[in-house]
Amino acid sequence: MRKAHDVAAVRAAEHALMATVPPGALMQRAAAGLAAVCAGLAGKVYGARIVVLAGSGDNGGDALYAGARLARRGARVTAVAAGGRVHEGGTAALRAAGGRVTGPDAPDLPAAVAGADLVLDGLLGIGGRGGLREPYSTLAGLAARAADGPGRPGPLVVAVDLPSGIDADTGVVDGPAVRADVTVTFGTWKPGLLIDPGAGHAGVVELVDIGLGPYLPAPAAAGLQAADVAALLRQPPGDSDKYRRGVLGVVAGSDRFTGAAALAVGGALRGGAGMVRLVSAGPAVAVVRQHWPEALTLATGDGSQAGHEIGKAGRVQAWVAGPGMGTDEAARDRLAAVLSTGLPVLVDADGLTLIAAERRLLARTAPTLLTPHAGELARLLGADPAEVAARRLEHARAAAAELGATVLLKGSTTVIAPAGGGEVLVNSTGTSWLATAGTGDVLSGLAGALLAQGLAVTEAAAAAAFLHGIAARRAAAGAVAAGTGGTGMDLAGAGLAAAGLAGADPAGGDAGSPIAAGDVISALPGAIRGVRAWLD
Repeated sequence: MRKAHDVAAVRAAEHALMATVPPGALMQRAAAGLAAVCAGLAGKVYGARIVVLAGSGDNGGDALYAGARLARRGARVTAVAAGGRVHEGGTAALRAAGGRVTGPDAPDLPAAVAGADLVLDGLLGIGGRGGLREPYSTLAGLAARAADGPGRPGPLVVAVDLPSGIDADTGVVDGPAVRADVTVTFGTWKPGLLIDPGAGHAGVVELVDIGLGPYLPAPAAAGLQAADVAALLRQPPGDSDKYRRGVLGVVAGSDRFTGAAALAVGGALRGGAGMVRLVSAGPAVAVVRQHWPEALTLATGDGSQAGHEIGKAGRVQAWVAGPGMGTDEAARDRLAAVLSTGLPVLVDADGLTLIAAERRLLARTAPTLLTPHAGELARLLGADPAEVAARRLEHARAAAAELGATVLLKGSTTVIAPAGGGEVLVNSTGTSWLATAGTGDVLSGLAGALLAQGLAVTEAAAAAAFLHGIAARRAAAGAVAAGTGGTGMDLAGAGLAAAGLAGADPAGGDAGSPIAAGDVISALPGAIRGVRAWLD
């Protein structure tokens, strides 16, 4: 698990640790780790051309001391003193090692950056707030243009602790910011390295242990990894039956949106539910019977008895309500009936629209999971969708506190804020190929299945988001046969030799080809097998 701590916790831990070690020891530990990562990236250190962008604080000192270590190994290191002052000890060490120090206005600086093998971003540390100001923004622009320029491959940009211009606590980017290829962070992850848009600026993150562990409190945020998710997934015992596997009730689909029901039911069944009971309109029920004959279905009536239909569905362990169900009075009554139960309930899509119009529907004490995208969360909070997307952590936490429910905010990085506050979970397995109609319905069914199997609401949300992303990556990479998804009759890709997490790009990229929501369903069994392999 990637545990992330906010700036206040990191500062307190550093202060406690520094009281036990000689002066400057912490900076030297950080510099040694940074230099080691840079040496690995450079390949051959002797003769490597390295530019250090050094701000006036300790972050600049870390970068300068690392530059000195590399210079002693034969690298040609140029440091740019970007601030009004520069770390004296780091500057002296670099000069003593044969490096040179120049200013941001040096005429040869653009050529030096363009010709570098590595550019170290030591402009701002974890205390930085807001976008980069001059001359920092100009220096960041030089590095970006060099990295993207024509001709020879540009320099790798290595951020020191986190990319300058990123808010360490939230991942917010308020103006110009460094976009790194690699970020070397010290002591612990920072939430801004897990959560977009900051996470998108960090590149590959390398954690260097400097001894903070014993002094750190509970994390502010955490990112689950494959082994963490594998430990959450329930393995049916030998004497299990369909009821003990988890029975999920689903209120989804309508006369107009028949596919939403099939996708939610498919996500639930492929996610391990022992049984799914669907309550939906007749046309949607017909589609589900065609694709998922194992589902038990109840066709809704004219709406006059909508609230009573939920009780007729049969016994379940959890409910999913919302995908394609409509927003009329009958849909409202069905949602109210689901929320009046004492069972865990996941609300998505149209269900969120109904809640935005009538918040009192959420007056319940049982576990509740809301799964909005940025636009839906904006409606729930009366906020600007662009602000929600830009400040994901802030708005997810606010919604969880205000609505009294766990909130899973979908997006490039999924943020899961628990109803009672505390540690936020973040998922980064998502891919841009998931930006297609119906994939959210699949996620609802998958998360609902995990709720029905007995997982706590935050665990179910995090595990579902992780598996959903891995399945999408497998599908996009061709680990399942395109076009067979959602039929419920064909385990697509069964003949492939792909195993483990094949199809998941370890670099976090979005390689592959377009997929449909049904392809994600077909890829779920392979994703679950791959994740479980981490426990074997």
